[in-house]
Amino acid sequence: MIPQVLLRSISFAIVCSLWLGGASAQTSQSDATIRRMVNQSTIGLAAGQLEGAPLRFATELARVVDDGNNMRILPVVTRGPFENVQDLIYLQGIDAAIIYGDVLDKFRKDKSIKDVDKRINYITHLFPSEVHVFVRPEIKSLADLAGKRVNFNTQGTAAAYTGPLVFERLGIKVDARFDPHPVAMAEMTKSDKYAAVFWVTTKPIDQFLKRSWPEGFKFLPIPLTESLEQYYLPAKLEAADYPGLIPAGQSIQTIGVPAVLAVFAWREGTERYNRLVRFIDYLFERLPKLQSSPGFHPRWADLNLAAAVPGWQRFRPMQVRLDKLTTAVAAVATVQTAPEATAGPLRAPTKPESEQQARAQLEQAGFTDLTQLTLDKRNFWRGTAKKGTVRVAVARAQNGVIYSRKLPNVR
Repeated sequence: MIPQVLLRSISFAIVCSLWLGGASAQTSQSDATIRRMVNQSTIGLAAGQLEGAPLRFATELARVVDDGNNMRILPVVTRGPFENVQDLIYLQGIDAAIIYGDVLDKFRKDKSIKDVDKRINYITHLFPSEVHVFVRPEIKSLADLAGKRVNFNTQGTAAAYTGPLVFERLGIKVDARFDPHPVAMAEMTKSDKYAAVFWVTTKPIDQFLKRSWPEGFKFLPIPLTESLEQYYLPAKLEAADYPGLIPAGQSIQTIGVPAVLAVFAWREGTERYNRLVRFIDYLFERLPKLQSSPGFHPRWADLNLAAAVPGWQRFRPMQVRLDKLTTAVAAVATVQTAPEATAGPLRAPTKPESEQQARAQLEQAGFTDLTQLTLDKRNFWRGTAKKGTVRVAVARAQNGVIYSRKLPNVR
């Protein structure tokens, strides 16, 4: 016969075991629920390196669209926009990436990734990143860099791809190096080991602002030659961007590399496809905050969600959303509703056939007090206007992209 005390001990042990087992099962079920909820609402965004502008844009976008368990953008530090193409296709958890236009074209031509056109779509054209060619005092022109060491940052970065391509198209053979830019820039002040560094990122770059450079260090101009027009846009570095390196009232002509917000072309109806559809809704809803709230990069104010990326297919849900807005804008124009009633982020989706049409599209985008527009040799309609109370230079490209920059105050 089993003693009473032992029976009570056995009973207690059984009860504890059942309770702990139930608690463990509940915890496991709770963990599974949280894991599923977190993953269903998170989009991995391949951005770039710590010192580059794409990571800042990705971080600011994440701040604005964050909605707890409903929507979350996870910016990812990567090797750079060049390898972001491969990350977008092959890296688990990545649904979107910031990629430069000339890089996209490279993958389309060399076929290193099969069916890249079908596997990558885009959400929107972003903003051009300016090329910075920063040189030592003895270098006076791009031609002087022939045979000299020019650093293009580490392999996989935008500069490491765009830099050699630019010099190749300009017919200048340089001694290309791919060392970390901070290392090369520190060495430039000590010796002539590096004649120049080549940056591709949105101005201004902190590394040029946070230190005092010896006399003679400078940015070189880059002409937008016919050989460069296929990939790049005209751009400027101004005294307001780099007051310690560019004299007041002067500017440096350079080129801009277009960037896009690309996404993986998930099959319609899949969980990750639906996740991107929800992201598009958040983007339209919260873009005004990015464009008007303090603390965000000023380039957000120029973002045109309707701008096209030639040769690439837009993610279908985004195109459907834009088509609906285009119809709505046309209806508003028909009944002559006030301009402020038109859709904010939608701008100039079609090529203008005349100055009058270009003017109407610029006004639709929120520009006022437009001067006479002129059509340049690259088929850009150009003029000046006001954006709010600020006087700006404005240009409208063939593909629907509208560019503007603040004009200096005239006293």
